[in-house]
Amino acid sequence: MRRTLFDTEHDAFRESVRAFLLKEAVPRTAEWEAAGLVDRSFWSAAAAQGLVAFSAPEEFGGAGLRDFRFNAVLNEEIVRVGAVGDGFSLTNDIVLPYYLDIATPEQQARWIPGITAGRTVIAIAMSEPGTGSDLRAIATTATRESGGWRLNGSKTFITSGIQADLVIVAARIPESDGGGLGLFVVADGQDGFVKGRKLEKIGRRAQDTAELFFADVFVPDDDVLGDPGRGLHYMMGNLAQERLSMAVVAVASAEHAVDTAIAYATERKAFGKPIGSFQANRFRFAELSTKTSIARTYVDRCIEATNAGELTAAEAAGAKFWTTELEFEALDACLQIHGGYGYMEEFEVARRWRDARVQRIYGGTNEIMREIVGRSLGL
Repeated sequence: MRRTLFDTEHDAFRESVRAFLLKEAVPRTAEWEAAGLVDRSFWSAAAAQGLVAFSAPEEFGGAGLRDFRFNAVLNEEIVRVGAVGDGFSLTNDIVLPYYLDIATPEQQARWIPGITAGRTVIAIAMSEPGTGSDLRAIATTATRESGGWRLNGSKTFITSGIQADLVIVAARIPESDGGGLGLFVVADGQDGFVKGRKLEKIGRRAQDTAELFFADVFVPDDDVLGDPGRGLHYMMGNLAQERLSMAVVAVASAEHAVDTAIAYATERKAFGKPIGSFQANRFRFAELSTKTSIARTYVDRCIEATNAGELTAAEAAGAKFWTTELEFEALDACLQIHGGYGYMEEFEVARRWRDARVQRIYGGTNEIMREIVGRSLGL
């Protein structure tokens, strides 16, 4: 089905993104997977290409492109060329909006130019050892003292945690200090801020993921984002776009999986004929092709709703759980059609299969996404 979402400027952006990734990212896949992170020289090059924080105002080095279609193009091309690492979606879709929408003009002038230039790597720390999708259960604390706040606690599964220069930390404020959650910006090297081990994961091995620890870290009032106590409100407001970003990736991944499987099934023969001609496989491809087309249509509509400021939490949650379930279904079918070769690391489908599994967990587990949708129905 023909897509009507993009204009000529988005198509031109897509071509430049693809050319850059094919030259600068794809050849370094094995290197980054082995290192467990994407090196900062690439990030600087991507920033110079205008791919980092392009929605930031021009006065801070961005392009002022607050049009999620550009974000979608970048995410889709990363999937299609097979580039690894989650730095783009983390920065552009998830963390940067906090600096654009909540930070004061002084904070923006202080922090955003480094982000757009690729000098400052950013992250956000929500998840904790005992707290995943339930943000209300955050145990890290921020207590008031003269001129600022004192942070204590720990975080885990933090993307870009090892390399991050600035981390937005979600912490609970005691009732005696006003209650609620606050968002506190902590810089690498601050006293009491310790980066733990780089976590070894089943998939997304080029993604820098870490544990972070905060022991009496002092955060001055000038480094608090928004109003202390309204952190949950801010996070809930940004989570819809975060989940849409995951849905964009999931649909592109499902489409790639279906295309790859069909191409392989056309060439691979068994019993003297292409395995794609067997009814079981033909029906499977028919089903997956239809599902991905339907998912693509819904996600494109969600992108339009985001640009119009109309995307609801329930719509984003539905998009996230539906598309990420479909993504893994499609990749599992793709691996299966490749037989034993699909289980070999030398075949790209193996990496894509293991990389996709976390999509149903992070950003809020799919069980929680269903809960959000169910509650929106008045149930």
